[in-house]
Amino acid sequence: MTSIVSLNAGSSSIKFSLFALDGSEPLQLLAGGKIEKIGIAPSLRVHTADGATSMERDWPDGASLSHADLLADLFAWAAEHPLEGREVAAIGHRVVHGGVEFSNPRLVDDDLLVRLEALCSLAPLHQPHNLAAIRAIAALRPDLPQVACFDTAFHHDKPEVASRLAIPRALHDQGIRRYGFHGLSYEYIARRLDEVDPALAGGRVIAAHLGNGASLCAMLGGESVDTTMGFTALDGLMMGSRCGSIDPGVVLHLQDEMGMSRVEVTDLLYNKSGLLGVSGISSDMRTLAESEAREAEEALDLFAWRAAREMGALVSSLGGLDGLVFTAGIGENDAAMRKRICDRLGWLGVMLDEGENQANALRIGSPDSPVAVLVIPTNEERMIALHTLTILKGLQ
Repeated sequence: MTSIVSLNAGSSSIKFSLFALDGSEPLQLLAGGKIEKIGIAPSLRVHTADGATSMERDWPDGASLSHADLLADLFAWAAEHPLEGREVAAIGHRVVHGGVEFSNPRLVDDDLLVRLEALCSLAPLHQPHNLAAIRAIAALRPDLPQVACFDTAFHHDKPEVASRLAIPRALHDQGIRRYGFHGLSYEYIARRLDEVDPALAGGRVIAAHLGNGASLCAMLGGESVDTTMGFTALDGLMMGSRCGSIDPGVVLHLQDEMGMSRVEVTDLLYNKSGLLGVSGISSDMRTLAESEAREAEEALDLFAWRAAREMGALVSSLGGLDGLVFTAGIGENDAAMRKRICDRLGWLGVMLDEGENQANALRIGSPDSPVAVLVIPTNEERMIALHTLTILKGLQ
């Protein structure tokens, strides 16, 4: 009996899922969980497929524990619990940036790691940690196949006009272009939409991946034709602590007139902006929704305004709109924010059913709405596992 592990390593967390390969389903979920607060006071929470808690562990004095240390503990737990003697056949990883070259999942080797390391500056919050997890597992299990699954891949074949920046052609040819991210999430949403509403899946759809990181994707017939993130995952929508699209003149001003270094500007735009920067309170939308501060309301209103504004632009790329799909932490769970956004899209014919919206139902649009509105939970870990399984079959 064998299993596949999916890992999604971030700067302060590692999400994971374990899938069996011997069930009636192509991939049967055994367990999943998350290691959080890495670098502060790490905690591990594991749940079985039915949602029952299987393990809880905290390291209150574990600020010095690395991703590698915590992955070693995770492996030790997995061997004793849901795997129960199952052999891990392969591990799949989310890798945020694949650059121009990598448009499909790849078996990891030393050469691939070197090439992906060169892209770390384009995704500084994610890529270094994605690669650190790969290296940590290689040290623990050097014989275990590992597969890199790229967040940029889903957008790789979008129209050329949606990939270009208005800069000299030589720079575009060197890879400075619009890539797009959250591709594993959008790929999963495209598949699920085809299952729940095939007719809509074949039409003009905007998928809204709204979480601490946020973006939109315009899909035509289930394929990406435009997206809000570009060269880096800093672009596009306002996010938890990232600014999203910003006049490049602001960056020049910060450096030339305010004397900020490149490191300081990077920290400002990635870690101190977005909901956190505007509110001065928190990057967490739940905290802001509970706050009575004027600044919190301004941050929420700006988030909704920016999302609706970018959706309007993507409607132009699609030539119309048949459906809107909300996903990810905010998109799946925050009925109030969905309403804020949809209220700004009335000109498109978007109408919500308030009861269904509050219930986080699959279909939250009014029966009279000419634009279908859905909530579909994403599952990047399953998408990673499916890609890993494909690579694994190719090795046999």
